[in-house]
Amino acid sequence: MNFLKAPESPAPPRAAKREHRFTHHGITVSDPWHWLKDQGYPEVTDADVLAYLEAENAYFATVMQPHAALTDTLFKELKGRIKTDEASVPWRKGGFEYQWAYPAGAQYPAWARRALPAGAATVLLDENQAAEGCEYFRLRDLAVSPNEQLMAWSTDTNGAERFTIQLKDLASGEVLTDRVLETDGEVTWVSDSSAFLYTRVNKEWRPYQVRLHRLGTDPANDPVIYEEQDPSFFVHCELSSSEEFILIRSADHVTAEVYIVPANAPDVPLRCMAPRKTEHDYYVDHGQGQFFIRSNDEHKNFRIAVATEDAIEHAAWETLIAGSNQHYFRGLQVFEEFVAIEERVDGLDKLRVRDKVGAEHYIELPETVCEVEIGNNPEYRQTHLRIDYQSMVTPASVFDYTVAERELSLRKEQEIPSGYDKSQYVTERLTATARDGVRIPVSVVYRKDFQPGAGAPLHLYAYGAYGHGLSPYFSTHRLSLLDRGFAYAIAHIRGGDELGYQWYEDGKLDKRENTFNDFVDVARYLVQADYATAGNISISGGSAGGELMGAAVNQAPELWRAAVLDVPFVDVLNTMLDDSLPLTPIEWPEWGNPIESAAVFRHIQSYSPYDNIAARAYPPMFVSGGLNDPRVTYWEPAKWTARLRHTKTDDHLLIMKINMGAGHGGKSGRYEHLYEIADQYTFLLMAFDLAD
Repeated sequence: MNFLKAPESPAPPRAAKREHRFTHHGITVSDPWHWLKDQGYPEVTDADVLAYLEAENAYFATVMQPHAALTDTLFKELKGRIKTDEASVPWRKGGFEYQWAYPAGAQYPAWARRALPAGAATVLLDENQAAEGCEYFRLRDLAVSPNEQLMAWSTDTNGAERFTIQLKDLASGEVLTDRVLETDGEVTWVSDSSAFLYTRVNKEWRPYQVRLHRLGTDPANDPVIYEEQDPSFFVHCELSSSEEFILIRSADHVTAEVYIVPANAPDVPLRCMAPRKTEHDYYVDHGQGQFFIRSNDEHKNFRIAVATEDAIEHAAWETLIAGSNQHYFRGLQVFEEFVAIEERVDGLDKLRVRDKVGAEHYIELPETVCEVEIGNNPEYRQTHLRIDYQSMVTPASVFDYTVAERELSLRKEQEIPSGYDKSQYVTERLTATARDGVRIPVSVVYRKDFQPGAGAPLHLYAYGAYGHGLSPYFSTHRLSLLDRGFAYAIAHIRGGDELGYQWYEDGKLDKRENTFNDFVDVARYLVQADYATAGNISISGGSAGGELMGAAVNQAPELWRAAVLDVPFVDVLNTMLDDSLPLTPIEWPEWGNPIESAAVFRHIQSYSPYDNIAARAYPPMFVSGGLNDPRVTYWEPAKWTARLRHTKTDDHLLIMKINMGAGHGGKSGRYEHLYEIADQYTFLLMAFDLAD
């Protein structure tokens, strides 16, 4: 099998080795590419660092240039599947109907509202105008005040995820002088519209304070409503569904603490629902005169409990729906007459509806294997439930479910202007057996003319971390691979929560290798089942999924035709040792704390992808990163690439692209982002000799 070779000219960049050693627990580690972390971070000004990143970007551009026509073709395909004047399903809130819509061909949407019953539409915010002159632009929140006269919105213009909140008078159109900087972007209005709460981030990017901003005052004097002292906890603030209470939640990945305060009196003392207790994770909503709590205190898969407004303490919580091994409760929203509950039953997405007297039923969905979630439902007193729905073959859809009549009405199915015939594609739910005997679900989709066992390419994707399970979702981008003969598979590996909370716990901390082993074992199963051949599988993953890719190419390089590591978390040991980084303390419950424990240090060192690069042949690789990324810092993909160039024994193509003006999500704008996908798909087609 001929693997994708690096060109003879130009030679790839080679970052210099500069000896750097450190010792923990009596163990000395050599890290010759430590210098790629600018010591002035988050400011990156080191000339040598920037020169190396620019050299890698130049090499990437040179290598990809001969295939520019294919990249352009792929970009046009991807763009052709996007409706140029895409618009949301309108939603009602108070006396207005709201909607976002893209002006034809625009990168960003415009947000508008019209007075009910038949008022004319007024633009609240055109993101395209707000983004003028910005290389990167992201709207985080757009919140209209309870009196419907003011609007707050928050934006990030460099990808660093530090949002600025601004205000607008909706009657006059005047943008007010209030500008609140260094926030996480969330806006929570108080009942009388005179102020809002927001969460401030510190210099390490940790959301740590909830502050109250009264309109027209200096934000520097905003009083602190809550401050989190533990550097491993992040703070968030939101309004309950009833809009009667503000909920302040501080949590790491496994432990939470929730405070409540009346929305009409935000400066009275906070009340705590349940003081933090290690590994007690819970979420709160309010409606129907009581608090609804989703808590894992009695079962890993959570229970649904209620508490009165007068007795909110943990001991007073009463079970509404008990936890069980079969039912995994994932979320809920309270309405005046019913409660909607997201859950997974035997790994399949379900929506349960429970009315005020306790009668329950599940919504009947068009397909058994699908992704379904509670959608945009801002009205507490509405009688329907809006849901978001899709499957591997069904485009993203919005349904309204009338609870009393139990009727599901399609409001919108994603339109694909270039054409899509669902009948030409097949999806299957398979089961692979991992090396320890655990059965791993696998979702696969392909064209009807795909021929298993004929050596056709297969692309395998997974994530497997933080309990973030992957449902069988639809992708218009994926069609560019399927229509070129690929099958596409999603491995529902441990570390996610596809089969419940235990599924998550079985892929973290000292069980982290299960995630990597599951992924490799799914690939081997797909080979045995004739969906692919060894060495003819491409793989991809991002962030923690990029860590998975690094571990997979280290463990079984012979299986892969090519690998895409998107903003990959590959330098796990060094990152978990650096508690000055914003995400390190909050990550210790996920990976372990190697600062305090020698056993954890050795364990992370044993699988950290960067630390386990060896002198062996690796498959061709495409690596990406973002200079302003606060989640996976740019030096992780850079160090991974640098060490690979010095260590691997093959001449297969290795390219890296660092976005110099973006963060974790890459470029912003619905079209600009497509260039990055087109680049990755070009690389995959090159790897399979399908680029001509």
